[in-house]
Amino acid sequence: MTEKTKIGILLCDQHCVQTQCHGIKCFRALNNREGAFSDYKDKDLELVSYVTCTGCPSGAVGNKVLADWKKIGIEIVFLSSGAVCGFPPCPYIGYLRNLTEKGFGMKMVVGTHPIPTTFWEWHKAAGSWDSEEWQEYIKPTTTDEKTRAAYITI
Repeated sequence: MTEKTKIGILLCDQHCVQTQCHGIKCFRALNNREGAFSDYKDKDLELVSYVTCTGCPSGAVGNKVLADWKKIGIEIVFLSSGAVCGFPPCPYIGYLRNLTEKGFGMKMVVGTHPIPTTFWEWHKAAGSWDSEEWQEYIKPTTTDEKTRAAYITI
């Protein structure tokens, strides 16, 4: 039996929950190993939790979600693509990554599904991701135009 790597997906309350995101793009990317999951083609991933960050800034993420995830053996936290694609993109990504990795010893990957073409064009025009820091954040979900276009609709 292959050992599974336990993962959790942390959703952005502002972008995912308040727009009633159904998770189809995240699950599609996970199942097809696209977007941020493409680096894990040879890993047997087990999604054990899918939960929202409770808003900006959120004390519940650290003292509840990440603490519980650590206890149940989650190794990798995927911060949903909604945190990157929201308007504005999440200003707390650096803090959340440091908290997750340094405070709780779990890896954080920024993004889940590939950035859809519409969001790609809007944020590029607005300069949302022009800095080196943002280029690093969007790297796992940056794909070719064909894949971006496939994620515009479900």
